[in-house]
Amino acid sequence: MSEKPFKEYHLHLVSDATGETLETMAKAVLVQFEETHITKHFWPMIRTAKQMLRIMQDIKEFPGLVMYTLVNETIRETLVLECKRLDLPTISILDPVIDALGKFLGQKSRGLPGQQYVMNAEYFERIEALQFTMAHDDGQLPAGLLLAEIVLVGVSRTSKTPTSIYIANRGIKTANIPFVLGCPMPQEMENLGTAIVVGLTASPERLVQIRTNRLRSINEHPNTDYVDLESISEEVTACRRYCSEHGWPVIDVTRRSIEETAAAIMNLYYRDQEEHPEHHVHNN
Repeated sequence: MSEKPFKEYHLHLVSDATGETLETMAKAVLVQFEETHITKHFWPMIRTAKQMLRIMQDIKEFPGLVMYTLVNETIRETLVLECKRLDLPTISILDPVIDALGKFLGQKSRGLPGQQYVMNAEYFERIEALQFTMAHDDGQLPAGLLLAEIVLVGVSRTSKTPTSIYIANRGIKTANIPFVLGCPMPQEMENLGTAIVVGLTASPERLVQIRTNRLRSINEHPNTDYVDLESISEEVTACRRYCSEHGWPVIDVTRRSIEETAAAIMNLYYRDQEEHPEHHVHNN
């Protein structure tokens, strides 16, 4: 009997808070489908309809099931309508519980996002890390890299941003820097102090596919070096060489979910934390 052909499924987890509720639910359910290859994409801290529309571009690139915990009606409606337009299934995780509890209590939900999280030191640490990560996304504010705890380096479309946000949800200040062939890297990369630096890479063939889909989704013609296999191969090799010269580990994200990549990076971070605890005093 011939083997079943490999098929990859995409699961998008969209939340107006840290996404922990969705993550826990997804883990609990996915253990029932161990023989299926599912790539999870995390989209936390979605607080406006404009943010939701931007993320829909990425969801469109990797179509699949969308699970969400969004209590704001405007954001929910934006997600549901866009998914309906793209013929993508959606599941609201909290709705059955909120509806049942509301009927039992005889009250209506306030519709406030993220109310399950206590305003403690850990909460504010996460918020601070998320704010830092969003401010230092895609090479922005390189002068602030000295305050980063983790810095990710990689060529375009190696999931630097969603991985950074996922790690920031754990309270770790994470910046990411794009590697562009022929463009100098920020001078601050040569003196990052105690930050853990990790390179992200992917197979050139996979990057061609992802970048081509990305350009098509924004109605641009994929006839540039950006999607040329030979150019991308050179770009990936140069990035690996750059990381190797600095002694930084490199993770291949070709067949990894965001969660798996983040877990590998955090393992490196916690290992360094054990070996050099003085490196990991949070900057205030």
